[in-house]
Amino acid sequence: MIAVVLNPNFPDAEAQSQEVQEAARTLGLQIQILRASTERDLDTTFGALVELRAGGLLVGADPFLYSRRDYIVALATRHAVPAIYEQREFAVAGGLMSYGTNITDAYRQVGIYTGRVLKGEKPADLPVMQSTRFEFVINLKTAKALGLTVPDKLLALPEVIE
Repeated sequence: MIAVVLNPNFPDAEAQSQEVQEAARTLGLQIQILRASTERDLDTTFGALVELRAGGLLVGADPFLYSRRDYIVALATRHAVPAIYEQREFAVAGGLMSYGTNITDAYRQVGIYTGRVLKGEKPADLPVMQSTRFEFVINLKTAKALGLTVPDKLLALPEVIE
């Protein structure tokens, strides 16, 4: 079973919950949605993870959860829970792995849009764009601390933190 922690106060939480549940059904996995909107909730959530014997944790995309990344990574380490996060900063802070949009690419696109507007184009005439670059980051030190063996194929990825 895999646990997912989401902030119920985040407007996109329900959509994230539905997407995760759909993906779990497709893969034939059991998931448990846990909700946290305060540090106290995070403590309770990690206590529940231990009781549930969750094999892993997915931390939802949310400004509150992002702002508490060091605290969440510390809880995952203390409870020996393998976790994946949306942003690379979690893996850099000691989290096991992250997979998400390359923020640098997104900012580059903002710069391109800004340039086009400054050259006279109307913002309403510009097409909607989304970042198409994603990055997968693995923290080998954390994997080793959790007793996990990282397959050689993953070690060949562009970013592995040692």
